[in-house]
Amino acid sequence: MGLLMNRSLLFVTGTRADFGKLEPLAVAARDAGMAVSFFVTGMHMLERYGLTKVEVHRMPGVTVHEFLNQRPGDPQDMILAKTVVGFSDFLQEHRPDLVVIHGDRIEALACSLVTATNYVRSAHIEGGEVSGTIDEVFRHCNTKLAGHHFVSSEAAARRVMRLGEPAASVHVIGSPELDFHARPSGVSLDQVRARYAIPFADYGIAVFHPVTSEAATIGAQAEGLFGALAASGRNFVVIAPNNDPGSEAIFQVQERLPAERFRLIPSMRFAYFSELMRNARVMVGNSSAGVREAPFLGVPSLDIGTRQTNRAEAPSLFSAAADDRAAIAGFLDREWGKTYPRHTAFGVGRAADRFVEVLRDPGFWTAPLQKEFSEIG
Repeated sequence: MGLLMNRSLLFVTGTRADFGKLEPLAVAARDAGMAVSFFVTGMHMLERYGLTKVEVHRMPGVTVHEFLNQRPGDPQDMILAKTVVGFSDFLQEHRPDLVVIHGDRIEALACSLVTATNYVRSAHIEGGEVSGTIDEVFRHCNTKLAGHHFVSSEAAARRVMRLGEPAASVHVIGSPELDFHARPSGVSLDQVRARYAIPFADYGIAVFHPVTSEAATIGAQAEGLFGALAASGRNFVVIAPNNDPGSEAIFQVQERLPAERFRLIPSMRFAYFSELMRNARVMVGNSSAGVREAPFLGVPSLDIGTRQTNRAEAPSLFSAAADDRAAIAGFLDREWGKTYPRHTAFGVGRAADRFVEVLRDPGFWTAPLQKEFSEIG
């Protein structure tokens, strides 16, 4: 523990989803003796999306710094600019030994830019993945700006190296959120239903986010998807979309759904969402949870549209266009209530252990901050 006792880690979180991935890593780092803090911004700070900053504050033994980086409706470039300014100011006062950034959101890109230009050591979680939207571009930018890479699969590791990153900086740990799903959630389905006023026990989960390059059609896509779900006569728990451009059009569709069969929830505590997923009959939409967590839990999932294109393959994972009512209906008829063996392409639920193992290597902390392009092949 000695090496890590003097180290400080700052985790950047902008959404309920990335906090679920970062929390296991932060807990493991804290328990290994490191000083752990969070820079909380983005959707966490917006009441419409559940004011999920409270989830970060519930984590014991860490310090939390809040930054409001947007107003509802701000375009992504404006959010990028505000976050760069705010995080730059923060970094002048707080100089952590390592900044940990996840994925492909605009807040992550802003903080990656600031760490790189200020020569602060940074690590990127879940780089090297493909998805077919502007998020993929942001993700690859973060790879080039970060000095260390904790990826979810061997395929992701190869992509990161093809971007010129040295093999020594790339560590395959799996998807961190699977650490949580691999163990009991700690709550019962009855507790979940009571807390979130879910009136049915037989249900699917639907999560449909905007695709920024398809903002002009995303409302029509939502109409197609939720029209097909409504026509099925089945019950669904609907988790609200994220705050990307186009979310308002999705909200307008969701708010017209029949309340007796659709329960719309802004956000959920991670343990409760995990238990909800374990007991779901199916999952439908374009969330990464449908291509990653659902297969790990053996829940059939239908990926809608282009947001997760080429992200994953699994026996329990299917795809359809949002306006393909026949394909959506067929999936619900065939797969409702089926279970599949656990799919482990994105890890077995030990990412946090591997993360701390890498941090225990003295060479991690002495690697040069000036990056060089590494040729492969």
